[in-house]
Amino acid sequence: MIDIKKAKIAFKDFLEGYDDKEHVSFKIKVVHTYHVAENAKKIAEELKLNEEEIELAELIGILHDIGRFEELKVLNELNSVKFNHAMHGSKMLFEQGLIKNFIEDRQYDEIIKKAIENHSKLEIEKGLDERTLLHSKIIRDADKLDNYRVKKEESIETIFPTRVNKKEDMEESLLSSKVYDAVLNKRCVDIHDRITPLDFWVCTLAFTFDLNFDVTYKIVKENDYINVLIGRFDYKDKERMENIREIINKFVEEKIIK
Repeated sequence: MIDIKKAKIAFKDFLEGYDDKEHVSFKIKVVHTYHVAENAKKIAEELKLNEEEIELAELIGILHDIGRFEELKVLNELNSVKFNHAMHGSKMLFEQGLIKNFIEDRQYDEIIKKAIENHSKLEIEKGLDERTLLHSKIIRDADKLDNYRVKKEESIETIFPTRVNKKEDMEESLLSSKVYDAVLNKRCVDIHDRITPLDFWVCTLAFTFDLNFDVTYKIVKENDYINVLIGRFDYKDKERMENIREIINKFVEEKIIK
């Protein structure tokens, strides 16, 4: 049995264990967590899953970034290259026993564990059973959707506090060849290939190539995320950014079921 109210209370209690709650990245990740949980619930509902699966999707959303708060505590920044927050979150929940605070029923543990571990990988691992694969896809889409929202709403200095000091840093930046090639080949960007500020920005745009569901693509289109995000800056690398706009918008259109 899944009790979402209990899980949300447990999440608030979990956050109280940290001293850096006023850190801007901490606040962003708290808000992000709630949005991802809602996104996961919405996707599951649109897929017409039963109530149990909808609640499981929402619970995974609540738990997916548990490791981010420890990352911030250890590094004083969010850095996915230096700290694997997904695997660390899985360890906290299932090796250190934190999962018991969120749900008493152990039957969902393996699904939750695998979904969390896979939510931020470049690709989902092979060999997952059908149900676990479904929830891994749901959380990946839900997470990416809120990454678009964050990039739309937050200041560039807030999004990349250790990498970008002002919007001109982004505008004067050039795209690395590996990152541009990933877009040309309609692939997600490997986080290890990101070098310049613009690489980090395009990495988010390229999330679009890894979305799994029609409903997710429709949300991207309804919010005009690609045009809004690309339109935030006046790029020196304008020609390639406009090409990226065209490639990704066309990809979204092709993916939406008419």
